Amino acid sequence: MATAVMQASVLMAVPFLALCLVRGTRPVGVLLVCLAAVAVVTYGVPPRDTLWYVERGWGVLVGGAFAALTLSRPQAHFSGRALASVGAAAAVAALLLALRSGSWGTVEWAVEQRISQGLGTALEALRALRGGEALPPALVSAVHETVRTQTEIFPALLGISSMAALGVAWWVYVRLSSGSDQGVGPLRDFRFNDHLVWVLIAGLVLLVTPWEEILVRVGANAVVFMGALYALRGAAVIMFLSGGLSIFGYVMLVFGLVFLPPLVLTGAMVIGIGDTWLDVRRKPRSTPA
Repeated sequence: MATAVMQASVLMAVPFLALCLVRGTRPVGVLLVCLAAVAVVTYGVPPRDTLWYVERGWGVLVGGAFAALTLSRPQAHFSGRALASVGAAAAVAALLLALRSGSWGTVEWAVEQRISQGLGTALEALRALRGGEALPPALVSAVHETVRTQTEIFPALLGISSMAALGVAWWVYVRLSSGSDQGVGPLRDFRFNDHLVWVLIAGLVLLVTPWEEILVRVGANAVVFMGALYALRGAAVIMFLSGGLSIFGYVMLVFGLVFLPPLVLTGAMVIGIGDTWLDVRRKPRSTPA
């Protein structure tokens, strides 16, 4: 929800419908959720804006790729299928946008307008809480900077939120169809292909090298997307080594994410990147007691 620049409900509903199409709608619980997903996808008061179509088009690309991979590779781990689905959808979307002149600018403008409206509503709410007093200029300036930053990295945010939405759709489908709660698996087992570290390295090179603006933006999106995945992988390593978090541990984690997010996320990302070479979760299984 925090990373979604497009409606999270649509990003979850379309892949769920794709899974229903290729794997069936039995038992009744799957059918009922499928009908609810249809309502979510088709809802929209005319005239429907640009993002209404973009959200559903992107959902079809991601959901279709995920359903196809699930059908062809049912034993593959969820994270691998989700990453491949987002990558395939991004490649097809980039090709479609390249073939139609001006379409990328239209999508980017629509995303910027939505982000601006959302943060504008938040500013109005803060102003109302202050009794109508003017907000500090520093806060208003920070909000405008946030709009600019989120607009520049919205492809990475969309990729992250799409993977999260695929996780919800797959978990719900497996839970309703088979009764299993292991559709996604525990966090401690989260991993992905180690060779993807080169995507992060390439992104860093593009980001710190004085290339053209478009290449710098590509690098920034690659760093944000892979950085989020490595932070999650680092959290998986911590969960594996600690055996899980206590209630106090969860409280401290939430506290850190609220008040010290750069420190917490950077630390988790460093651990996740280090796990690419150390693979601390595999060694204990092969080492005699």
